[in-house]
Amino acid sequence: MPLKLYRRKGSNVWNFQGTVGPDGKRERLRGSCRTTDKAVAARQVAEIEQRYWKGHFDGPEAILTFGEAARMYRAVGKSTRFLDPVEDYLRHTLVKDITAGMIRQMAMDLFGKCSGTSRNRMAIVPAQAVINYAAASKLCQTIRVERFEVETKEKGFATLEWVQAFQKHASPQLGAFALFMFLTGARPTEALEAEIDIPGATALLRESKIGHERRAHLPAMLVAALANLPEIPGRPLFFYRVRDCTRPAWNAAIERAGIQRLTPHCCRHGFITGLLRRGVDVKTVSWLGDVSPATLLKTYAHAIKDRRLTDVLTDTLLTQPINEGAGNPRKTGTT
Repeated sequence: MPLKLYRRKGSNVWNFQGTVGPDGKRERLRGSCRTTDKAVAARQVAEIEQRYWKGHFDGPEAILTFGEAARMYRAVGKSTRFLDPVEDYLRHTLVKDITAGMIRQMAMDLFGKCSGTSRNRMAIVPAQAVINYAAASKLCQTIRVERFEVETKEKGFATLEWVQAFQKHASPQLGAFALFMFLTGARPTEALEAEIDIPGATALLRESKIGHERRAHLPAMLVAALANLPEIPGRPLFFYRVRDCTRPAWNAAIERAGIQRLTPHCCRHGFITGLLRRGVDVKTVSWLGDVSPATLLKTYAHAIKDRRLTDVLTDTLLTQPINEGAGNPRKTGTT
């Protein structure tokens, strides 16, 4: 039975139902045209049948749009961070017609004023992820897109001294938030969404980017800080629900403390850098911090720029403290 238009009792909206396809492989379709205009509804039905036959004869790649691929990607619970503007830009484009150059141009059109890192993260990564997910389902070909050049610069990192100075001038919740990230390696969003078991001295952290979970140990100093936090009705443990909301209070506490301006993520940097400098091997630190060894060394590890370090090869103790640059708690500029 070909697709037929009908209206439900008591409704003026047109719907369709019926079957399409060759004998023995007919597929039943039904749905709403979302219109009260019969002519518009009839056109929609004709287009549905045309698309079906085109897909039947030419394969699914002939009719798959980026918007349809994105809906499948969302339906299985994949990360949709940054996907909305990309989907709006490519929604009606057939996936088979999308090239690497088109995706790079889309990145420039949407985020031309941003850094190469941001264009990669907010445009290339989500577009490529959607297409390659569809490719894994045999609906199209995979795609590879050359990333924009990234400027690498050393990021600041917190030390325990910095965190403790920050705590003295921040609210108890914000101070505990900083200490939590420094002693567990949690990312800011992970910390705010963590399931914390104070008696068990553990916290369940969820990595929002890839949906990965890990359980972190809570040192005694952190357990004490969390246990002493006052309860605020209707608010989570660290008071804030979204990391962007912490920014004004975070920066104000830094100004009052007169310490180096660091972001919340720098506490995670301090966790990783601190472990490396205390002799913990790279593989163990990468496991504790939920990051690959390659990314750890490229992004988080900080060199101690003091040539006297070679004295340790002869067991000679350094008589003067090593200047660790960004780890110094005194204000030295912005990061």
